[in-house]
Amino acid sequence: MADPDLPPRLRAWLERLPEAQLPVTYQQAAEAMGLAPPRTIQRVALALEALMREDAAAGRPLIAALVISRRGELPRPGFFELAVELGRLPADPAGHEIAYRQELDRVLTARAE
Repeated sequence: MADPDLPPRLRAWLERLPEAQLPVTYQQAAEAMGLAPPRTIQRVALALEALMREDAAAGRPLIAALVISRRGELPRPGFFELAVELGRLPADPAGHEIAYRQELDRVLTARAE
């Protein structure tokens, strides 16, 4: 990864955000991390994928669910692909949105504890 410090900084920022400000967009995350072009969204996405792998390995809800596209109020396709690979979402895309919303609820519940 080009920005090895980005995943932990992104996690810390997401954990500190008030629930009323969640979810956030990839662009908001990029701006909060102080990323400058080029490939700001791609860098955020790569950091989120690293966090997804960490969370799945630790049995935690996927904190990456807190970051969505500004179009459609869902994460980018890469989130769903990796979540399926990690066994956190069903393989059938028809169930992705419902499973994502459940994962989002788990993340928000875990933050409140």
